[in-house]
Amino acid sequence: MKRFRRGGIHPSPSKLTAGVPILDLPVSDSPCRIMLSQHIGKPARPLVKPGEHVEAGQMIAEADGFVSAPVHSPVSGKVKGIEKTRNPQGLWRDCIVIIPDPANDEQLAHRGRDPQTHWGKDPENPSGLDFEPYLQEAPEKIIRAIADAGIVGLGGATFPSRVKLTVPEGREADTVVINGAECEPFLTCDDALMRAEAGKIIAGVRLIMRACGASKGIVGIEANKPEAIEAMKEAAKKSRANIDIEPMRTRYPQGSEKQLIQALTGRKVPAGGLPIDARVVVQNVATAFAVYEAVVSGKPLTSRIVTVTGPEVISGGNFLVPLGTPLREIIDFAGGLPAGTGKVIAGGPMMGRAVSNLDAPSEKGLGGILILPERMSQRPKEVNCIRCGRCVEACPMGLEPYLLATLSKLGKDEELMAHGIRNCLECGCCSYICPSARPLVDFLKLGKSLAAPKR
Repeated sequence: MKRFRRGGIHPSPSKLTAGVPILDLPVSDSPCRIMLSQHIGKPARPLVKPGEHVEAGQMIAEADGFVSAPVHSPVSGKVKGIEKTRNPQGLWRDCIVIIPDPANDEQLAHRGRDPQTHWGKDPENPSGLDFEPYLQEAPEKIIRAIADAGIVGLGGATFPSRVKLTVPEGREADTVVINGAECEPFLTCDDALMRAEAGKIIAGVRLIMRACGASKGIVGIEANKPEAIEAMKEAAKKSRANIDIEPMRTRYPQGSEKQLIQALTGRKVPAGGLPIDARVVVQNVATAFAVYEAVVSGKPLTSRIVTVTGPEVISGGNFLVPLGTPLREIIDFAGGLPAGTGKVIAGGPMMGRAVSNLDAPSEKGLGGILILPERMSQRPKEVNCIRCGRCVEACPMGLEPYLLATLSKLGKDEELMAHGIRNCLECGCCSYICPSARPLVDFLKLGKSLAAPKR
């Protein structure tokens, strides 16, 4: 079974919502706040003004730079204004506020599907259309459709997909690697999507291969998702495309780009390099689905599947959430915030970030909301490093976290660079495994900022 070679850990999967079908979140009548920065790079530039009426799916802000992506309205309604609002971490960010129209339920962009094709169409013909003509389109046209739809990496990185698919001159991509590992504990949004829409995901993979010129596709899925693996294998077989579905050993961080490439292709991305240096383009399964929706169905990215979970959550599940929905409303749909909640995390427990503002709107990068009780929310008391070396053994990049954390504390930016701090994935393996409860990943993040190029 495929796996990466160095480091890694085995936290409890805690897939409490595995097997729970996807449900559409009910339409909200509260103001919809669409963040202008839902991607790595410069925030999008607004195209609308207060008082204007917008339709569901309309582009309301355009990309404002090479590493930028447009945003679209998930609802029809009137633009209230462009305001500052706090994101889930409490930081002020610009957003477009839209007051939804009455009876907007029938107009939501993400609910524009034919009921017969909604969640689980026959994977042999996922769209009910003749799909082959789309594979004959010029790569530039496919990439333009992806760009116009505002698609970004939905595995959490939110890197504009257009940029990844535009292979630099003098380079080539011969393989597309699709991340279906979903190695982060608790999260099941990708698992649910693969079970429900395997055919459309495979169709999206074929479009991605066409866009970047790759002749082969590989989808890596951790072995703890047997139903998703079977669904994807069946869809790939029926597509008759050069796409392999590879079960992978359950091991964190199996879904990290460099580890995924090594496990599935045997190639190594050089230090400081990118996947294209190994002739590979990497995308997430949800991104592949969004590519299909954009190119074949003409749907921009206005919603995504979000897992709401936690040991004491009443009705956790996987929900199709319109972008801009307040986190509090998503949690309420899952039964509300349990009594005794100690922490809410946007994402999973390893790489997610604590939420300080439940009224913040959902964004493209939000794959999960993890609600932890107080007993699971407190960090153990930190004690001195005992030089056990477990953090070194666990680091998938072969770094020395104990040393890098100390150098970071001391502000030694040159030494940090010399010891490879910029290769850190911020995966959290070191903090998880440390018997002294040192907040290693916190100091590594600080160290990366200290060692960043000075402007």
